[in-house]
Amino acid sequence: MTQAAVSVRQELRADIESCGFFPDLVEDGILLAAADEPVLGFLVHYEPTFDRDEFHRHLTVLALTQTRLLVGHTDDHAVEGRDNRTYASSSTESIAIRNINTVVLTRVVSDPEHFRPAESPVEETWLSIGWGAMRRMDLEPASCSDPECEADHGYTGNLVADDLTIRMSPAANGAERVARLVRFASDLQRAAAL
Repeated sequence: MTQAAVSVRQELRADIESCGFFPDLVEDGILLAAADEPVLGFLVHYEPTFDRDEFHRHLTVLALTQTRLLVGHTDDHAVEGRDNRTYASSSTESIAIRNINTVVLTRVVSDPEHFRPAESPVEETWLSIGWGAMRRMDLEPASCSDPECEADHGYTGNLVADDLTIRMSPAANGAERVARLVRFASDLQRAAAL
């Protein structure tokens, strides 16, 4: 393994550990999926959620190899009636780079008229990746141009690729993680265009 690959792997481990969420399980899933390919870049997104009086954790790890995008998801689960033990599910998807058809990086900035590259703060950032595995259908009642018309015109809608979207902001995730998201998105856009 090259020194660069060792360095990326150490950074990946440190980023996973900083989330404090089953680091051995999370890292093992990504490394199993990577197999003998070195990880060239990565993005870690920790997302705690609250559901009434319950707290749940979700961790997404994206890893880029020479030929694939690896998408790992890990969730914790409390199972009642079983000694209050915690369980986790961890899954990893492997997508061939050639199958990725969209990589969208969206940045929200305030005062765009005064925007200066590498100086102006980014308020929010989204990374959306599409490879055709999931689609979302947005439907709404169809209508006609006659305001007096009461006929049922059925529905109209859009079929939208909706495989993965990650949202980060400096306030919620820190400026360093947002910068990593932008770098990862740029690397993935370049890889998907080849």
